[in-house]
Amino acid sequence: MNILPTILVIANILFFFSKISCATDTITQSQPLHDGSTLVSKGEVFELGFFNPGNSNNRYVGIWYKNIPVRRVVWVANRDNPIKDNSSKLIISQGRFLALVNKNQSLLWSTNTTTKVSNPIVQLLDNGNLVLKNDGEENFLWQSFDYPCDTILPEMKVGWDKKRGLARNLTAWKNWDDPSSGEFTSAMILTPNPESFMFEGSTKVFRTGPWTGSRSSGVTSGIIGFQENPLFHYEFVNNENEVYYMFTLKNSSVVSIIVFNQTNSHRQRLVWIPESKIWSVYQTLPQDSCDAYNVCGANGQCALDASPMCQCLDGFKPKSPQQWNGMDWRQGCVRNGNWSCGVKNRDGFKKISGMKLPDTTHSWIDEKMTLEDCKAKCLENCSCSAYSSLDSTGTVSGCSIWFGDLDDMRVLQRGNDVYVRVDSSNIGDENGHKKMVELVLSITVPVVVVMVLAFTYICYIRKAKSKEKIEKITRLVEKDEDTNEDFELPIYDQATILKATNNFSFNNKLGEGGFGPGILLDGQEIAVKRLSKSSGQGSKEFKNEVILCAKLQHRNLVKVVGCCIEGDEKMLIYEYMPNNSLDSFLLDFGLARMCGGDQIEGRTNKIVGTYGYMAPEYAIDGLFSIKSDVFSFGVLLLEIISGKKNRARSYREHDHNLIGYAWRLWKEGIPLKLIDDNIRDSCIEIEAIRCIQIGLLCLQHHPDDRPNMTSVVVMLNSENTLSIPNEPGFLIKKFSPEGEPSLGKETSSTNEITISLLEAR
Repeated sequence: MNILPTILVIANILFFFSKISCATDTITQSQPLHDGSTLVSKGEVFELGFFNPGNSNNRYVGIWYKNIPVRRVVWVANRDNPIKDNSSKLIISQGRFLALVNKNQSLLWSTNTTTKVSNPIVQLLDNGNLVLKNDGEENFLWQSFDYPCDTILPEMKVGWDKKRGLARNLTAWKNWDDPSSGEFTSAMILTPNPESFMFEGSTKVFRTGPWTGSRSSGVTSGIIGFQENPLFHYEFVNNENEVYYMFTLKNSSVVSIIVFNQTNSHRQRLVWIPESKIWSVYQTLPQDSCDAYNVCGANGQCALDASPMCQCLDGFKPKSPQQWNGMDWRQGCVRNGNWSCGVKNRDGFKKISGMKLPDTTHSWIDEKMTLEDCKAKCLENCSCSAYSSLDSTGTVSGCSIWFGDLDDMRVLQRGNDVYVRVDSSNIGDENGHKKMVELVLSITVPVVVVMVLAFTYICYIRKAKSKEKIEKITRLVEKDEDTNEDFELPIYDQATILKATNNFSFNNKLGEGGFGPGILLDGQEIAVKRLSKSSGQGSKEFKNEVILCAKLQHRNLVKVVGCCIEGDEKMLIYEYMPNNSLDSFLLDFGLARMCGGDQIEGRTNKIVGTYGYMAPEYAIDGLFSIKSDVFSFGVLLLEIISGKKNRARSYREHDHNLIGYAWRLWKEGIPLKLIDDNIRDSCIEIEAIRCIQIGLLCLQHHPDDRPNMTSVVVMLNSENTLSIPNEPGFLIKKFSPEGEPSLGKETSSTNEITISLLEAR
């Protein structure tokens, strides 16, 4: 019997499964990568392999996120030279090349490395960078980050390596089926003050503006340079060796990339939403009509809130009034008046604030020159048309000067000051204004300094007293002492409270919550929060509230006037609010249970909170996590949109509460009926429906089905398609620790539950 075929079959099967079970991140000289196999980075973040884009039959080598089911290729090796079959492989050739060859060993693509090393390897890193290096060494002979395609990944440098003459430019795919180089590109241009441009072919379509301090001067939102962005941090480097910008993620759980899209010639920041399993468009450039390159022509400025949006700079007039009035602004503007270079009464500068700095192609900079020196330098050259500070804050030295026409300027909320050269007659009495400002400052600055010092001293004294007060109150509550110690937070005796409230008269009762009735005090109008004697609990909560209220001082928080602690009586005295609390409008509720700052989930035997806002798994089983707060936020979002409380007597029996009512309207395709009548005519319907959908996604019964708050922020600030919500949690089913609703008999629970009923307010 010939058993050779059987042995070969078994060998092939073992080889196949060995490739699956032993994923590697490395190619060596003896271990190439065949079509059908993949590299997986050490942390299983990225994967490299062979793929077919869209409906194409062509094969390419690319990199994508391994654990994201919606594949988005972030880098392609042979984008302009596709493979026609599946017989190709990636190899290390001659000790220095990473090469893609077909079955005939014909070269389809290779790296351009020239240095030969003894033990070369190719490795896929967890940041998505494919590197060629000598094994055991950190220096890279070649890396894919130096040759980006259409995608910018975190930690990828975008710009120039001046020493090697290497430009890291971006080029969009031709279409979804074809990753070859399209017409839409982005490049860092090495002007005297470098900035990034986007091109459609050879035509400029967008310019970021030069970097001024911590941001790019021409970007209106958080794509580049706004370091206070909660998700991203940007860095710009400009020295003799390199010029580049780079972004990193502040939150390691966020997955975000920047993609250049040929379809609409836009640059888009995408964020992966795991709950919805979609790539959400976080921001887009160009963003509006004024972002189009030089839309208003030379010496013009674009302002979205102006009509028309194009205006000549102060001191300029349309070059062709007829075309300008016909909304054709291409010829731009020229100086008006009788400007004459160097003539004292005809040559000056007009300060224009809040501007995107002009195209820096024809400019000059000096990093040490002051603004006054910058002005003098500009006056020396009749071709100089404007100057500004290199830094947007104006706190450091640096001068930027422009020559000839000023191109691609627009009004920005956080723009820069530009000093434009004009006929002095167009400047006005700025010197007189400057003297007036100097006079006012000379008087006000000393006064302000004295006030600040006094305020600082008062705050210091109050903080010291507050700390002492908190310590005393803590000791008082823990020991339950009967004392009249003199605190900064006054201690009232029970007799005073009884007299002021007419012995807790029912006519003075304001409401009832977890701590008991609130009382209106005659005379000085205050409200008393009284801990119910029959509650059987509350000492810890009372202590927490006393301590927190002593710490918190804010104009939007009701002021604590004092407290009363005698025997079993524990009361807090607040300012009375005759116009009711904010919860009359937003339906706010009591303090939620606090967990450790490093906790993201856990279990508690004592459940505290407000019925209708607690997530099902917390209210029933005491299971809490960061997704519990998401559930509460979903309730609050629906309440804001509807103007209704979650727990109210007006809902139909089968609706149970606001969540059930919203879900029924959603299923019936009439979510607009949920919108509060007070905002129905003024709101944007599509935005209101989106908020309802996000609210329902936050209210999903299983915690894992709810988005995290980072995803919620992205969804509220974007226009991407949201996932369809399932039936939310109504707090009427048993939620088991295993994550499934229990359909059988419920077991008893030893959990203590403290619930505030909203109907009583």
